[in-house]
Amino acid sequence: MDLPVVPPILPMLAKVASAVPSQPDEGPPQWSYEPKWDGFRAVVFRDGDEVVLSSRGGKDLGRYFPELVDAVRAELPARCVVDGEIVVPRQRDGRTRLDWQSLSERIHPAASRVEMLAEQTPAQFVGFDLLALGDTDLMNRPFSERRSRLRAEVGGGPSCHVTVSTTDSATAQHWFETFEGAGLDGVVAKRLDGIYLPDKREMLKLKHARTADCVLMGYRKHKKVVDGVGSLLLGMYHDGEPVMVGGASAFTAERRRELLDELQPLRVGDDVVAEGEPTRWRSSVDRSWIPLRPERVLEVAYDQMEGTPEVGMRFRHAARFLRWRPDRDPHSCTYDQLDVPVRYDLADVLDRTED
Repeated sequence: MDLPVVPPILPMLAKVASAVPSQPDEGPPQWSYEPKWDGFRAVVFRDGDEVVLSSRGGKDLGRYFPELVDAVRAELPARCVVDGEIVVPRQRDGRTRLDWQSLSERIHPAASRVEMLAEQTPAQFVGFDLLALGDTDLMNRPFSERRSRLRAEVGGGPSCHVTVSTTDSATAQHWFETFEGAGLDGVVAKRLDGIYLPDKREMLKLKHARTADCVLMGYRKHKKVVDGVGSLLLGMYHDGEPVMVGGASAFTAERRRELLDELQPLRVGDDVVAEGEPTRWRSSVDRSWIPLRPERVLEVAYDQMEGTPEVGMRFRHAARFLRWRPDRDPHSCTYDQLDVPVRYDLADVLDRTED
């Protein structure tokens, strides 16, 4: 690959912020704001027909997204390096939103399934930074210039796009509060004069963070910690029935053993083991779990929910255990407590007009 920037390159990262950074009261703006995409981070390298979709860890994702490799050849400049996100849009409730589950299922070892999923759930690429164009290395140029050239060279689809951005902090705050319905994960702020620094946390990110009270429905044993809990299985009540909504699994080894002892009195029977759904690409994985009487309530932190009450809702990512809630009635843990985001269409978050 004969490019001024060659793979692998670790993408520039972001550190957590508590609020959208404001612009100075006087003078030109210092920040550019854009939605935080919740997909697979990828730096795309194209040198003619040669294409690499480099993951955050430097692995080529091209084998899992052959349709995106073809799209890059058709839609991106002949020689370029673009930082962005691989996403899978799906129609839901008459709108196009990102589908994390469909994206995750694309990572499959079987070529036949990869080919099938490429047709059924085709991926798209959303670019948000231009690192090289032709023989020019842009990494040491200010982001304002990289952004301008990105918009001039990339976008328009049907599969490769550019994210929307703004220099207005009030607009960024509005995006944070409303764009989650498109499947997004918050807001990112970038310094307009900043150069591209691989593997450095030079950007700022403001992510959604919420809490919910859940019923403890069961647990899975840990694969490596002997006599320890692997994950707590969480539920909520809908129409009077408990529904599984996800799990919480971040515990120390000592706490995993304590939890196992603590939960034994809640077992519905010493020999009762339930079977969960196998993952679609790892059907051999043991998905069995130990059901418990739905008597304990715990509070967890989460970022987003997927689905609707009609078809079922789940935490998009693993939740984080906060505390037990002995004061809560398990039947009071319903979908009604959830903060349901405004449902925006994906098209609202792609760059269409001038900033």
